[in-house]
Amino acid sequence: MRIGELAALAGVSTRTVRHYHRIGLLPEPERLTNGYRDYRLRDAVTLARVRRLAELGLSLDEIRDVLADDRGRDLEEVLAELDADLARQQEAIAARRARLAALLADPDLLNPDATVSPGVAEVLRGFPAGESAIADLDRGLLALLDTAAAPEDRERLLALMRPLAEPAAAARWRAVYERLDELADAGPGDPRVAGVAADLAACVPGEAAAVMAASLNGLAPPGGGAARTDPAEAGRWLETLYAEVSPAQAEVFRRAIVMIARGSEEKPVEGR
Repeated sequence: MRIGELAALAGVSTRTVRHYHRIGLLPEPERLTNGYRDYRLRDAVTLARVRRLAELGLSLDEIRDVLADDRGRDLEEVLAELDADLARQQEAIAARRARLAALLADPDLLNPDATVSPGVAEVLRGFPAGESAIADLDRGLLALLDTAAAPEDRERLLALMRPLAEPAAAARWRAVYERLDELADAGPGDPRVAGVAADLAACVPGEAAAVMAASLNGLAPPGGGAARTDPAEAGRWLETLYAEVSPAQAEVFRRAIVMIARGSEEKPVEGR
């Protein structure tokens, strides 16, 4: 058989046959006196087997290993690994479809929060939306953390954030956001800064404050385990935040962070 006849018999292109020759997947046949390759039935059988294995999803390297073992032992192992990989992909696809179904069922489909994970979306429902520039910034940062965090870190973050979205806590945050927004055009020496910083620090629950302090100091988080955040990385995050707010607002965040890192017990002044 000529190469065109072989390719047609196996249902592949002549270019594919030549590629398999180049990478050593299909042995070169003997050549006729005129220089043309002379393919036999065994070449067609091998090529057909390569095509079937490729259609199953095996890589060319895996196919080469299978063809090298006439007993078929490697084929069983490779197929088992492929089946396990396909099962993982199927689970991932099912999770993505479930998320898409939830998005399609959401009447507010174009809401940016609709693209975050369900757990974070639940937390964000307790945060004010469109009422405060600072609140919108916080929502964006939380969505960013949701995207960048590893699954185990995301669950830990959600556990810390859920208390902040409870009605009483959310009301306190709204009040702090309003006062922060009032500092949009103010300088770092504004007399309101100290009070807003104290109130902001007081809004952070004890466990969340402890984790934040540990992260800023490069210590292990409460409950054991290695430190999850490099202080330098935490510093970069803070500088990114400061660049998005006014000087007075940045000063509020700096002071509040110092209070939290030191375990400050300062409380908001009554009547403020």
